[in-house]
Parts: sequence; structure tokens; C-alpha cells
Amino acid sequence: MLNYFPKIFSDKAITYYVILVVAVSILFFNYAMPWWLILFGLVEVISFFLGANYLTKAWANVTPKTFEKRLFWTAFVIRVIYVIFSYFFYIEMTGKPFEFIPGDVLFYDEMGRYGHYLLSNGIYDLLPYFNVYAGGLAASDAGYPIYLAFVYWLFDDSILLTRLLNALWLSIACVFMYRLASRTFDEHIGRMTGIFCLLMPNMIYYCGIHLKESLMVFLVVLFVERADKLIRGESINIILLLEVLLVGAATFFLRTALGAVLFMALAMALVFTSGKLVGWGKKAVLIALLAIVLSYSIGGQVQQELGFLIENRDSNQSNSMQWRAEREHGNSFAKYAGAAVFAPLIFTLPFPTVVYIDTQINQQMLNGGNYVKNIMSFFTIFALFTLIFNKEWKKCVLPLASMGGYLLVIAFSAFAQSERFHLPALPFVLMFAAYGVSQMQNKHKTWFNLWCIFILIVGIAWSWFKLKGRGLI
Repeated sequence: MLNYFPKIFSDKAITYYVILVVAVSILFFNYAMPWWLILFGLVEVISFFLGANYLTKAWANVTPKTFEKRLFWTAFVIRVIYVIFSYFFYIEMTGKPFEFIPGDVLFYDEMGRYGHYLLSNGIYDLLPYFNVYAGGLAASDAGYPIYLAFVYWLFDDSILLTRLLNALWLSIACVFMYRLASRTFDEHIGRMTGIFCLLMPNMIYYCGIHLKESLMVFLVVLFVERADKLIRGESINIILLLEVLLVGAATFFLRTALGAVLFMALAMALVFTSGKLVGWGKKAVLIALLAIVLSYSIGGQVQQELGFLIENRDSNQSNSMQWRAEREHGNSFAKYAGAAVFAPLIFTLPFPTVVYIDTQINQQMLNGGNYVKNIMSFFTIFALFTLIFNKEWKKCVLPLASMGGYLLVIAFSAFAQSERFHLPALPFVLMFAAYGVSQMQNKHKTWFNLWCIFILIVGIAWSWFKLKGRGLI
């Protein structure tokens, strides 16, 4: 069993990324990315793969307590540096501390400032005022503006301090993923998981922008880790149960489908987790308690939104793809995409944007991060097959159901190719990737090489698809 990330995997992944960027830049010369976007991608890819190889060896023999401290502080320092860099980078590039074509972030910033004003005037029930101000907010749209209102109230509308909180949340998430993976598999896989989360470019990038994904990832990781500890405990811990219920309830107000998936995953874990880990008596009591609490705690608006999602599950994706094909600067090929395309690739999507499209600079900044996910999904898929064939999946039902359930929802949604919507599942994708790496043997190296070639070919084809669908070539 491997307890580190081998250099042969790092070298091959980096090499194929360089080939991809060079090949696309030559084939589509008029739409080659500018040097600074290529630099972003190179830093993301090289730092992840070389860092994973180095840290999984360098931190292999320290005590668990020392490892946790190093993991947290290294993650926090990296994220703080990026937050400060990105803040001034965006000001230099756009004139404002927001990313290119900011979209939702301007709405969140405006609502946060309005909420700060309300709180300063002694109004603490923000939702009625937000509903009037914004013309009505869905439950899943209300959570982050309310959170932002309190943060702005505490930090006097400071965008930089708000993003430093993002750095804190995602640094803590690395530690919780280490604990979850160690408890689920073993210490070495736990450490590899924590290091993967520490270095993952996507989990650094979102610290520097004003979207809810950083908070959402933190809450999802916290929910699964606390719930897993609750399930595996010798007795029912009331404090842990309350933590699970409160954190889970909060996720409904960030993304309704996410909250539903998490509680469904918890129910599946209680039913299918091996009886050697959780006795049937404890399972029955926890299931009854969860059913009672949830039946009274989920409000009418959340129920309506869940009903709407279920009722319109078939039309949402097709309508969105049609809109993406017909909108200005849209891709005419988008209308041919759907769940039949997305579902088989859901652990791997999205593919990196390595051609220059002026309306997708944000995606190009994260091209290296998406490439890293493409490559690491090989180990995730390998891990899932290994767990199933070895009949070991029952020891990891909760993280497996949380990841698989959420990605299945995304595969049938309008956001299957939208990178930010994949983020809540990413820590678990990396956790299973760590398990997959641990199971690698010499005979599997050829498979990895073939996967890298596959990602290279798809990356070139994806670049053609993005340009041809827009009529640019």
C-alpha cells in the first residue's frame, strides 16, 4: 500500500499539461491564452503535483497532532497569501476587488451592505427586508446574504477581511477531511487527503472571491465529519447530534438540493453501514430522531423549492442547455449536451478552458485547477471500483453517498459543466483519490498513462468545441 504520492504520477501529469497548453496554443494560435493565464495554470498544476509528492513524504512520520498543526497553518498561510494577492490583482486588472465579469458577487456584496445597514439600525430579522429589497429570495439564495450581512457588520464592509474568513473556513476543512479520511480508512490515507485538500487550486481560488462556495464547502465537510463521528461513536452523543442537525439545516439556505442530499446520505449511512461499526439499535434510534426533527424543522419554503426541483428535474437541464446555445456569446453545441454526456464523466468534469475567450477569463484563471481534478479523478474512479469489488464500500457509506448523491444531482441539473457547482463534492473526490493512490501497483501505471493521454485528447477536443460552437473557427 502506498502512503505517499509517487513522483512518476506528478511528472507525467505536469508533462501532459504542458503538452496540452503547447498543442492548443499552436493549433488555435489566434486564440492562445496570454502568458499570465498560462502562468496561472502552470503554478496551479506544478504546485499541486510536486507539492503532493513532497509533502506526503515529508510529513509521513510526524505525530498526528503535529500533522494537524502543519496542515492547518500551511493551508491558512497559502490561502491568506492568495487572498491578499488576488484582492490587489483584481483591482489592477478590473478596477474593483472582484473577479472578471463578476455576476452574482455584486448582488451578494450589495445585499451584505444592505444587511449591515439593517443590523446597525437594530433590525435582526433580515429575511423580510431582503425579500422586499431583492424582489423575493428563495431559501437557498438567502443564506449567504444573511451571513455576509453579519460579517460586514463585524468588519465594517471589509471585503479583504471577509475573504480572510474564507481562508479560515477552507483551512479548517482540510483538517476535518484529514480526520474523516483517517477514521474511514487509515492515518496515511487521511494525511494524503488533507494534503490534497491543502494544495487543491480550486479550494484556494474560491477564498479570493465573493461567492458562497467557501462557506458551503466548510459546512458540508463539517456535516459529514461530525455525522460520521456520531455514527461511529459507542453511544448517541446529543451534542454531536445537535451539531449535525444545525449544520445540515444551514446548508438548505445555501443550496436546497445540497441539504436534501446530505440528509439522504446520512439516512443511507445509518441503513447500510456495516453492523460491526454501528449497532442496529443505535441506527433505529438515530433514524427515528432525524425523521422527527426534520419533519418539524424544514420550513414550507424549503419544501416548496425541493418539490419544484423534483418536478422540473427533466426540463431544467434541457432548457438551460438550449439557452446556453442561443444566448449572446453562447455555444451552439450546448443544446446537444445532457445527462447522458455528463453522468459518465461527472467525477472528471469540468474540462479546462485553455483557449482565450474574452467572456471566460475566470475559467481560464482556474484552468490548471480543473486539469488537476481531471487527472485526480482517475484515482477516484479506481478507488470506487476497488471498494466495490473488494466489498469494502460499507465502511465509507456516508462520504460516498454525500459525494455520489450530490454529483448525481449535478449531472441532471443545468450546472453539470459549471465548475463552482462541483465544489461541495470536491473534498470527497480527493479523499477517494487518496484511497485510490494508496491501492496503486506497478501494473496500474500504464492505466494512469492512458488516462493522461485521454485527458490530453479531450482537452484539445474541448478547445475546438468551445471555439467552433461560438463560430470563432
